[in-house]
Amino acid sequence: MSVLSVLKERGFVDAVTHTAELEEYLENNRATCYIGFDPTATSLHVGSLVCIMALAHMQRCGHRPIALVGGGTGLIGDPSGKTEMRQIITQEQIDENKAGIRAQLSRFIDFNNDQALLLDNAQWLTKLEYIPFLRDIGRHFSINRMIKAESYKARMDSEEGLTFIEFNYMLLQAYDFMKLAQNYDALLQMGGSDQWGNIVAGIDLIRRTLGKQAFGITFPLITTASGIKMGKTHKGAVWLDPDRFSPYDYYQFWVNCDDADVARFLALFTFLPMDEINHVKTLEGADLNKAKTILAYEATKIAHGKTQARAALKASASVFGAIEVPDDLLPGSTISRGIHSSASDGAVPTTQIDRNDVNENDFIIDLFTRTGLCTSKSDARRLVKQGGAYLNGSRVSTIDQKIGELDLDQGEMLLRAGKKKYHKIILK
Repeated sequence: MSVLSVLKERGFVDAVTHTAELEEYLENNRATCYIGFDPTATSLHVGSLVCIMALAHMQRCGHRPIALVGGGTGLIGDPSGKTEMRQIITQEQIDENKAGIRAQLSRFIDFNNDQALLLDNAQWLTKLEYIPFLRDIGRHFSINRMIKAESYKARMDSEEGLTFIEFNYMLLQAYDFMKLAQNYDALLQMGGSDQWGNIVAGIDLIRRTLGKQAFGITFPLITTASGIKMGKTHKGAVWLDPDRFSPYDYYQFWVNCDDADVARFLALFTFLPMDEINHVKTLEGADLNKAKTILAYEATKIAHGKTQARAALKASASVFGAIEVPDDLLPGSTISRGIHSSASDGAVPTTQIDRNDVNENDFIIDLFTRTGLCTSKSDARRLVKQGGAYLNGSRVSTIDQKIGELDLDQGEMLLRAGKKKYHKIILK
């Protein structure tokens, strides 16, 4: 099966340019493809996973992926999908963010021996001379066509409008595509559906300047069954950096997905065979929850490694009760089969507190604030009044409830906010 067929079957593809020619190109060549990543933070998040997994599939099918970090375009900002101008970041921030992005991408893509490349468009964009660029590149672009692009139309219709610096973004991204085609024979660019106009502009520029046929694939915007943009939670973004979003919380993000999303997320965010995933579509109830466990394990294993995935699985079992993983459910998964019920130290978010800093006169709501389960004391009081605050499995009854002697003697306290947010306190 060709990589394009793989991507289509698993739900990655929104639109393709030159479909027949691209199929032929991918079947008869070791293609080099690329996707751009905006270095606006030290970590990528789950919203970038479709792009990352697409590059991983390209590599697994024998092609060479390029992850292009926008160190140059990041100094300007992409207006695509934005209703206001992005904050411009410094070169120092970009360098720091690049280091974090490389570490995360290395979990999904093998960069050894140039099997994949991590490049920075600052390498060529920051050396451009303005007049030669306008003469050699700008002359190929029609203003009439550019302002019809959705990314520009949305900004032009906004109250803030479109700045001239952002208007140049399409030219720069098209120039990126041309440079990669010229220097690395990268003739396929992939990206989110909001990048369609930029990708097509690059294909046209390559045809005009290099006389080569280039191609584009765009991916759909992934939303949950409830219509929420992928990767958004009550805690904010679901980061791939374990220091910003723990492997345990990452596991919980996946295991708590909507029933309607399980099979789709297995196809997009794991490498399990599609014939096994298609069987999940027939499941419901407890059987579907077991499939969620495998989804969470596999997604966590890819992003954080097998050790962290196993620890998160055991921690989840210790908090929520025994978890059964049948032998015949998604057998391609490396998850341990049988019943999981033992805890794993350190997997549940944990805070160590000096025993002398806690006494029977302390209010329980202070612990919820101190551990970050609640953002403030008023937030903690609201949680208690709504019946969603628990200490060691027992509901906190009043906002002025204090820590008991028994709680202190146990040496550990387990807080719960709502149904799924846990935090362990260890008294030392």
